[in-house]
Amino acid sequence: MSLARPEILQTLPGPEDITRVELPNGIVVLVRSNFESASVTLSGYLPAGGLFDPPEKLGLAHFTALGLTRGTERHHFQQIFNLLESAGASLGFGASVYNINFGGRALAEDLPLLLSLLAECLRIPRFPQKPIERLRRQILTGIAIRDQDPADRAEMMFDEVLFPNHPFGKPTDGTRHTIARITREDLLAFHRHYFGPRGMTLVIVGAVSAEQVLEEVQRTLGDWQNPLQPAFPEIPAVAPLAQSVRSHIALPGKVQTELVMGTLGPSRLSPDFMPASLGNNILGQFGLMGRIGNVVREQEGLAYEASTSLNAWKDAGTWEVTAGVNPANLQRAIDLILAEIRRFIAEPVSWEELRDSQSHYLGRLPLSLESNAGVAHAILNLERFQLGLDYYKRYPALVESVTPEQILEVARRWLDPERFAIISAGPPME
Repeated sequence: MSLARPEILQTLPGPEDITRVELPNGIVVLVRSNFESASVTLSGYLPAGGLFDPPEKLGLAHFTALGLTRGTERHHFQQIFNLLESAGASLGFGASVYNINFGGRALAEDLPLLLSLLAECLRIPRFPQKPIERLRRQILTGIAIRDQDPADRAEMMFDEVLFPNHPFGKPTDGTRHTIARITREDLLAFHRHYFGPRGMTLVIVGAVSAEQVLEEVQRTLGDWQNPLQPAFPEIPAVAPLAQSVRSHIALPGKVQTELVMGTLGPSRLSPDFMPASLGNNILGQFGLMGRIGNVVREQEGLAYEASTSLNAWKDAGTWEVTAGVNPANLQRAIDLILAEIRRFIAEPVSWEELRDSQSHYLGRLPLSLESNAGVAHAILNLERFQLGLDYYKRYPALVESVTPEQILEVARRWLDPERFAIISAGPPME
């Protein structure tokens, strides 16, 4: 008997109500109308992320993304802010390893304004010197805060250990040394070389028709070309650790130790992803943070928080455990987590645990799609990972087809506690 409610499944986005069009210049536009809302949400990306950063100027893509709204050839920073503010709209940019990401929202009647500003920022930013220097100081302040945060420091070193000399192992926001080296000319050159329509994806959800959206996108972005835009590079393969790596980052003055431990995980495109995702939910997410939270936090009282996460990208992923602990309890917490991992790869999860997790997955899906922003994010992922427009129609069957034996097989394939990165950050160890 299916755990999914048929009346809920009928409301999920699918090929019958998502319009997908690829423009001649390579931009992919996806639209889902929702006339029960007076607003529209815009979300998207273009392939110009941190993997293009020169080693000596890490954070260049991030800096460029944040600088896009600091002034264009048509409007300066304050004018852009005033135009958005007067319409009650928003528009923002960021960077990841793969992409420059953007998002915004407005009333449906202000979609032409939102798309015009998006096109301006993407196509003709000016990166004026004074606003860019203010932005540099803001970025450096953020990095200074990051570098004193135990959780951030542990996560950064975890990535460095798992992905040595690899784009996934480098901080997308850079370091204080690399950000200090970046010039206005670097921003202009990065934009000129890497920004272009090929590979760009734009999702719009809300009180607009597909015809309206396509007309406006064609008007603002349809003639965009960049012959310099390079092909997307191949991401280097990553091998698991040959043996466990243990490291502690001493941060004097801190009172809590943050722990990150784990290994590589399946990519989002791997057939292992769904069994691993449900298994991860049982191991360290569901209820009071799953089995690990129950043992480490609830039963033993060794951690303020303890949970697991499965981070899956197109080319790789991580499967990790995080915990915030009293420094005196650090080794005991590590030992308990490793013991729980060993139990997880030694015997199948129970059908009761699996059914609870499957019900949770199917129950939370409609909730995540209640807003225009949630739907836009979901549709963006369909395109990002080439899942197919019918993915959410197939989703219940994909979830319900997973068995305890599949979870065990996948867990054994990915989780080897003898080859974990175990990184902690906090007070110096005695």
